[in-house]
Amino acid sequence: MKLKMAKEEEKPNQSTPLIIAMKGHPGTGKTTLAHSLASTLKFPLIDKDDVRDCTLSLQQTLLHTSPATASSLLNQLSYDVVWQIASTQISLGLGVIIDSPLSRRAHLDRLLQLASSAKARLVIVECKPSDEAEWRRRLEKRGASDEPSSSWHKPCTWEELERLVEGYRGCTDYEVGDVPKLVVDTTAAIRVEEVVSDVIDFIYSCGDGTGALSCSGF
Repeated sequence: MKLKMAKEEEKPNQSTPLIIAMKGHPGTGKTTLAHSLASTLKFPLIDKDDVRDCTLSLQQTLLHTSPATASSLLNQLSYDVVWQIASTQISLGLGVIIDSPLSRRAHLDRLLQLASSAKARLVIVECKPSDEAEWRRRLEKRGASDEPSSSWHKPCTWEELERLVEGYRGCTDYEVGDVPKLVVDTTAAIRVEEVVSDVIDFIYSCGDGTGALSCSGF
């Protein structure tokens, strides 16, 4: 796909609200790309981790339950908050960017329900690094630099990430049906601004139809 810088006048038409759903494992570059997209498009950014960061005190009060049960409950609560905030923004006619792993088909089903009820368009941008060594370096660099208040629920080492992915038991690789999806290699040598331009081009190319493309990342 030919790359070009995203221009202010090239924002997607907002007569129909647009939901851009990020997808991918921790450390794959989702948040970096989501922030750049939100800044370029002037869309509200709803980050599932922002909600989860605020649940530490709740986690600590659930000591009577197992850590795994508490984590599962609060993780689901975080998603429920994200869906509710997204619904409010879309009802106002605003496009939104949702930054979450989108790790289960049930999460996509919730977004499909939301898009259908609001007559909004939904596209998925999946961050899928091809260079595992670079992915590992970025993940562990982030883990070492994050504040404790925002890293307590995230994998900070490659071993923690491997355990997380193993726990998914392959459920993250699901069919998205006719939802347009762009797969981005976020470890390729390309600037994030160019990837943002590719994403916007992809949204335009889909129009009201569907499609799936791949491009290199940053």
